[in-house]
Amino acid sequence: MDRALDLTAALGRAAIATLRGTGAIALFAVEAISHLFRPPFYGRLFLRAFIEIAWFSLPVVALTAVFTGMVLALQSYTGFARFNAEGAVANVVVLSITRELGPVLAGLMVAGRIGAAFAAEIGTMRVTDQIDALNTLSTNPMKYLVAPRLLAGTIAMPLLVVIADILGVMGGWLIGTQQLGFASGAYLKATFDFLQAWDVISGLIKAAVFGFVVTLMGCWCGYTSGGGAQGVGRATTSAVVSSSILILALDYVLTAMMFTR
Repeated sequence: MDRALDLTAALGRAAIATLRGTGAIALFAVEAISHLFRPPFYGRLFLRAFIEIAWFSLPVVALTAVFTGMVLALQSYTGFARFNAEGAVANVVVLSITRELGPVLAGLMVAGRIGAAFAAEIGTMRVTDQIDALNTLSTNPMKYLVAPRLLAGTIAMPLLVVIADILGVMGGWLIGTQQLGFASGAYLKATFDFLQAWDVISGLIKAAVFGFVVTLMGCWCGYTSGGGAQGVGRATTSAVVSSSILILALDYVLTAMMFTR
């Protein structure tokens, strides 16, 4: 009986802690968003964050997309060959890349790079009292540190996903024409005939949500960190792990909302 009560109490504490953390993150996000519509606006900080997310994340996102498209074409061909349906390879590649793999893999790559970087930067500022110094100088840390990054992440991620979609489809086309024996014109015609505007738009919507989540968790984990260098390390790890889990969970939720009738 005592063990059952202890287990129930532990589950209750975990549930309360989870709800408390979720509420704190939600309030943090609402406050940061509110600062986007109130002056002053730090355009230079926004541009710096945008370049860091969009430009410096481009190589890893591009390589991931190309090789994903190539592997997807190979695996699809292997599976469809059992049913004499090899002609559907182009359709599967473009649909999988634009709807799912483009935004999800780009989000995971950006989470590993940008989420960790933002958490480390803001966390270092927290443990070295630089954030308190901003308050002393009458500069709102949320407006100065968080709001520009959130806006930059929300805008930059769809642009990265557009490039990821193009390169992913190109990787599938390359393998399809050079290794699997498809005619280039027929492969491209099958791709564009099957592709619909909503397939691309849904992926870009996911990308904007993922970009917001990655930057939000990076800023949140850094902003609330403490305990010196070890606290910054924990914040960095937590930012990457939480962002990755949220991306996968939100991908399911958004897919169910967009494509379930």
